[in-house]
Amino acid sequence: MFAVYKRELRAYFTTAVGYVFLAIIVALSAVAFSVTTLLSASNDVSTYFTVLLFILMVALPVLTMKLFAEERKMRTEQLLLTAPVSIGGIVAAKFFAAFTVFFGANLLCSLAYVTLFIYSDPEAGIIAGNIIAITLVGAAFIAVGIFVSALTENQLAAAIGTFGILLAMLGIGLIASKIPWYPVRYVLGWFSILTRYNNFTNGFFDFAALLYYASVCFIFLFLTCRVYERRRYGA
Repeated sequence: MFAVYKRELRAYFTTAVGYVFLAIIVALSAVAFSVTTLLSASNDVSTYFTVLLFILMVALPVLTMKLFAEERKMRTEQLLLTAPVSIGGIVAAKFFAAFTVFFGANLLCSLAYVTLFIYSDPEAGIIAGNIIAITLVGAAFIAVGIFVSALTENQLAAAIGTFGILLAMLGIGLIASKIPWYPVRYVLGWFSILTRYNNFTNGFFDFAALLYYASVCFIFLFLTCRVYERRRYGA
């Protein structure tokens, strides 16, 4: 498992994918932070973290699109399936490689918060809660991207498919807020990543939301394992 993890992590920076991802997320988050906090002379980070959620929706498909799609395109999938590593180990290794790059980018983005503590007195608990939440949301998005990548050999199709699913997961919350009938609004809100994330941006640490993000992550990784178990036994 560790060998697969190292190979995937190295591959991010022997190709342009890792650098493109870091450039996108760091640049866009810096612009968002400047507009929502610095230029408005505010220490309220709620708008920034909401914008960051949508930035991840755009950037993370770039990070995950190659993970399994490239294996199929390069005809190395069979070598991977016959390696002395379990399917779960392969999926976990690829997930943690992508998560490591994302977590590094998240740390780089977090350096911006230093300016808030230098020039103002922000609520450290709210910022910490949002950082934890955005990390778990990122993990869930990566799991979705890995699953979509496992379904195709076309990296562009994997990126677009992942973006479409993430857009739907975020858009459900926006649609739910427009529906007047409470039962339907409640059900849609329950599935919405955006609705649950708003609790963090408003300063509430929602353990149920954290469990939801962890569950989304587990479900999509489990589905990816099932896809490759069928391929291994069908090969």
